[in-house]
Amino acid sequence: MEQKTKLLLAEDDENLGLLLKEYLVAKGYDAELYPDGEAAYKGFMKEHFDICVLDVMMPKKDGFTLAKDIRIINADIPIIFLTAKNMKDDVLEGFQLGADDYITKPFSMEELIMRLEAILRRTSQEGQTSAQQVFTLGKFTFDTRKQTLTEGENTVKLTTKESDLLKLLCQNANKVLERNYALKSIWIDDNYFNARSMDVYITKLRKHLKEEPTVEIINVHGKGYKLIV
Repeated sequence: MEQKTKLLLAEDDENLGLLLKEYLVAKGYDAELYPDGEAAYKGFMKEHFDICVLDVMMPKKDGFTLAKDIRIINADIPIIFLTAKNMKDDVLEGFQLGADDYITKPFSMEELIMRLEAILRRTSQEGQTSAQQVFTLGKFTFDTRKQTLTEGENTVKLTTKESDLLKLLCQNANKVLERNYALKSIWIDDNYFNARSMDVYITKLRKHLKEEPTVEIINVHGKGYKLIV
């Protein structure tokens, strides 16, 4: 029997919390509902969870504080924030805490499920590839720890942003790397200026790799980039 995904849901609005829990259970999740941040933290300490959905505005302990406390215990668990305020500062703070996604109320239940599934797919892929530190790109060797791109005797030292971006492309080689995911992973916020900045780094990476005809970074219109290896 397939193991159900264990989900921690922290939501102080009783009606919404029960509604969300019922829907998540109906969709095959093993969901535990907590009415405030403190109760959720105690619950997290007692059981193993695979993913957290946290309301930002909660009594006793707000969602951001709860996320910080959870991250101390488990640095990698995916976290989605629910918020009634569509405030940029909140979104930024959430991503700086390492949030995986953000949903503004009111939202549809289907949207929450879609986002949960996307994150769980991504984290399972990352679990398989994050251990890999060295990637082969045609005649180039990319070492993520040293942030170097080596071809024979020649070694280019990449900037941190170049290295982070190339690592994401390598982890998703021959698949589409979504723009928003890359922006949130590396630049924290997917605003216009960061998007332009990422385009500049993509151009730099193309220049580094231009001597290798079997490797190409292509634009996928409306979606993102694809590293063809």
